[in-house]
Amino acid sequence: MARTVEKRVAQDFVDRWKNTEGNEDREARSFIIEFLTDVLGVENPTRVIDFERRVKGRKIDAFYEDMGILIEAKSRKPGILDEQRNNGRYGNETPYQQAKWYANELPSSLKPRWIIVTDFDEFRIHDLNLEYPERDFISVKLEDLPEQSYLFDFFFDKTQSRLVKEKELSVEAGEIVGRLYDAFAVQYLNLQESKEEQRSLNVLIVRLVFLLYAEDADLFHEHQAFYKYMKGFDARQSRQALLDLFKILDTPEDERDPYADPALLEFPYVNGSLFSDESIIVPQFTDDLRHDLLLNASRGFDWRSISPTIFGAVFESTLNPETRRAGGMHYTSVENIHKVIDPLFLNDLKDELARIEGEKVARKRMFELREFQNKLASLNIFDPACGSGNFLTESYISLRRLENRVLEGIQGEGQTSLGFEGEADAVKVSIKQFYGIEINDFAVSVAKTALWIAESQMLTETQNIVQKYIDYFPLTTNAHVVEGNALKMPWGGGTPCKRMQLHRRQSSVQRFVNVLILAKAGNCRPVRKD
Repeated sequence: MARTVEKRVAQDFVDRWKNTEGNEDREARSFIIEFLTDVLGVENPTRVIDFERRVKGRKIDAFYEDMGILIEAKSRKPGILDEQRNNGRYGNETPYQQAKWYANELPSSLKPRWIIVTDFDEFRIHDLNLEYPERDFISVKLEDLPEQSYLFDFFFDKTQSRLVKEKELSVEAGEIVGRLYDAFAVQYLNLQESKEEQRSLNVLIVRLVFLLYAEDADLFHEHQAFYKYMKGFDARQSRQALLDLFKILDTPEDERDPYADPALLEFPYVNGSLFSDESIIVPQFTDDLRHDLLLNASRGFDWRSISPTIFGAVFESTLNPETRRAGGMHYTSVENIHKVIDPLFLNDLKDELARIEGEKVARKRMFELREFQNKLASLNIFDPACGSGNFLTESYISLRRLENRVLEGIQGEGQTSLGFEGEADAVKVSIKQFYGIEINDFAVSVAKTALWIAESQMLTETQNIVQKYIDYFPLTTNAHVVEGNALKMPWGGGTPCKRMQLHRRQSSVQRFVNVLILAKAGNCRPVRKD
């Protein structure tokens, strides 16, 4: 993105468009693209902004998802921005009310802050954070754009960026986890010498992070269920209470002791091997440690909106002894991840979906949407040096967001329940499609946890679309992320994998690029070597 646009270029835009027909159907897309490029200086707007994004059968003219900006254009006609037009089953709507309907129907995590409506002669800026956004808008005339383009500076306000907010939350979460790690570390008796205690500490922190996220994401029977359970125990009792909780989370409901503590029996069976290792060592709590876990990490922080892509990397960077010694947090930003995955496969998929969404024959569009969903579910992504899984996690999120758009399109055809009975029918893209090899055992655990968190966040968006509760537990296994040396262990899979040669001098990103290229041609799957 850039924000250096000459007034002369903006004036050329005004002169070019002031005498055009201003037809919504034929000219709106070109008008918006040139406005973004020539007046505002948005680089590559077709890559960051969705045009004609379908929402339950209707189409948004332009949607800038990351910055939370929705644009609705109408044909040039006096008074059209105040005119209520009959939109069939949606009733009478002004252009703003139509755009607000779009905003209300988007998944909660994607709801915009800004709505812009235009008729080619005027731009109205509505801030949905205001008490009366429909009334208290800012108006900018076409001819005034060269002098008043600054009123659109929110296009570049990184504090409003969803990605920036997720990054800040994730880094803060990483700092909280780092403090928990240090507090527990001093409670172990032989941490420096004992590999078993070192492994136990890592497993313990991974489990606690999952519990902290799950209680805020309402995956348990009630909000802050972990906090409410643990607060009933003092420091001396907390160790055993935690061990009891781990055991119950790994026990199917029909195999549990019916006389166990009712507070424990309310928790669901988690599965996914996250709580299956009963041999880990959990140290005694102190009053300060208990206070930090319950009041700072649990009640004092909302884990729902963290970015699993960034948090997984920050988490591993914060707690991995090697990276802790190096100092600082190290992770690949979401923007840089997309510089790799977008040109490799994501841009093509977005373009294909946009073409399908633009299909005018409803029956054909429905058929192609379902075929496209099956295509998404058939892809396999493999990173042979996956670290904490940030490339895998972001790739998963990207595919699931496309799938959710497919479900929005199907929902918009009047199939209010979509005919789905549960996750197995509604959601086809799975973390089972994502494969990784990592030599560091702790990074493997973090990668699996990040994928589980991403799965939960995407299911929440899906629930809002299909209007049906989808059970998150038991967890889907993600055993395809394995511990090992990718330069030595067999990968298995198709011929492309066997032909591929990896060299130690290649960067992890380059190896990832190579594998993704091959993944488009065949199925590369690592094989666990027992």
